[in-house]
Amino acid sequence: MSKLKLLYGELDEEVLASQSAELQKAGYTGQTAIGRKAVQDLLKKESFDLVVLGQTLSRDDRHHLPYMAKKAQSSAKVLVLHTDGSRHPYVNGNTDTGEDMQHVLNKISAMYGEAKPESKPQQSKTMAATTGR
Repeated sequence: MSKLKLLYGELDEEVLASQSAELQKAGYTGQTAIGRKAVQDLLKKESFDLVVLGQTLSRDDRHHLPYMAKKAQSSAKVLVLHTDGSRHPYVNGNTDTGEDMQHVLNKISAMYGEAKPESKPQQSKTMAATTGR
């Protein structure tokens, strides 16, 4: 598996903690952000391969943050979790409402042409948290 640097944003801290733990178990590293402002701030400060916008962000945030991500980092891919299935011009992938974390991991792998990951411990496991509501 390649070393993708992720930015994962949610609004709910508990959901962020559990979902980012699953991403770490699958071997992904990166930063976490709580809320739209924290996501925007990190996009300005660091570069990421993939921006994951989680289910607890507002629908408005999940709509506008892809534009902001692409404006800040045109090469970053954007994955939006728990959408209604509609297509957004700046989103590279999305999951429908109700999909589990394994589906999210499979979607990330498909976006980068990797073998499908299993949710098990790997080597590097660092996801730093940033808040900004």
